Amino acid sequence: MLAGISSSYLRRGVLSSAARSPRLLSSTRLAPSYNKNYAAGMKILAVLYKGGEAAQQEPRLLGTVENQLGIRPWLESLGHEFIVTDDKEGYESVFQKHIVDAEVLITTPFHPAYVTREIIDKAKNLKLCITAGVGSDHVDLNAAVEKKIQVLEVSGSNVVSVAEHVVMSILLLVRNFVPAHEMIERGDWQVSEIARNAYDLEGKVVGTIGAGRIGYRVLQRLVPFNTKELLYYDYAALPEDAAKAVGARRVEDLKDFVSQCDVVTVNCPLHEGTRGLVNADLLKHFKKGAWLVNTARGAICDKDAVAEALKSGQLSGYAGDVWNVQPAPRDHIWRTMKNPLGGGNGMVPHYSGTTLDAQARYAAGTKSILENYLNNKPQEPQNIIIGLSGYETKAYGQRK
Repeated sequence: MLAGISSSYLRRGVLSSAARSPRLLSSTRLAPSYNKNYAAGMKILAVLYKGGEAAQQEPRLLGTVENQLGIRPWLESLGHEFIVTDDKEGYESVFQKHIVDAEVLITTPFHPAYVTREIIDKAKNLKLCITAGVGSDHVDLNAAVEKKIQVLEVSGSNVVSVAEHVVMSILLLVRNFVPAHEMIERGDWQVSEIARNAYDLEGKVVGTIGAGRIGYRVLQRLVPFNTKELLYYDYAALPEDAAKAVGARRVEDLKDFVSQCDVVTVNCPLHEGTRGLVNADLLKHFKKGAWLVNTARGAICDKDAVAEALKSGQLSGYAGDVWNVQPAPRDHIWRTMKNPLGGGNGMVPHYSGTTLDAQARYAAGTKSILENYLNNKPQEPQNIIIGLSGYETKAYGQRK
């Protein structure tokens, strides 16, 4: 375990599906109503990403400003004001202009509106923050607790989407795919230049930091690859039958864990306990030439430490779709960093959890949360990050 870092901060959700969770089946344990003072004509503000021509051509791109989660006609038919924008930076942004009197904020991990303590202090009417997707680290959760602002997300909406992306990213790195494709685009053909750093996934040790909804699904999808061993690092042990089903072994010390892995994948939430978790000190304990995949949150990995580890060859590759700031600046070092052989970079924009299938799920889930709020109905417990009484999940640290 890293000094000062409790392993209790790592778990993201539960293994079992919503349908199997006893919390969801017991009506006595449902969350209380969120909208005790409901009145027609409230302001709902959504910060989404700009889809451009693609969103005009593809209406299933629901998470865009153009297609607005498919909920504008419904909200306006109820007499509510629905403000949708991608303009979120600075005091003059549409986001900051309208947050001062909005009752509900909808935002997305793919183009997050950063709801800082300063923003919360000026949002005098804010009652509910909804994440259209999974991951609410863009909200200052402690400040939300203090102001009794509810924070909900569409739990489980993109767990399959992200798990598939993780497996794809592992294969891209291990098989040295990106340099091979770039070679073809250049018109070159030198097999040895690619093959000298291409391996099979079979026989490797793969480990996940976090074995919740996404991490466990990654382990499930890796079983057919006949890896040497599957490991996990998490504050809570998997149920015995679940661990047995994937043949996964728990390692309780983080440095010991990474030292055993050929591939490490990060699948835990971002909060004060995991920010900078993968830093220069921890990277020294990785196997030399290991591969690292992060589709959780960019800030879990130290930006400069990762780039240096890749440059030196301590890491053979780094891949993911999450960045410490989103959208990532044009000069972000993760855009261009390489290993000593000129490869090892599998970075893409943040899209693993916003496939068309995932967008359908998180748009429907966002509408369901809003319907419950507007109609004074209980929310589904697995969606609640912050409730009226504070933290309702251990996902962001073992607080409950």
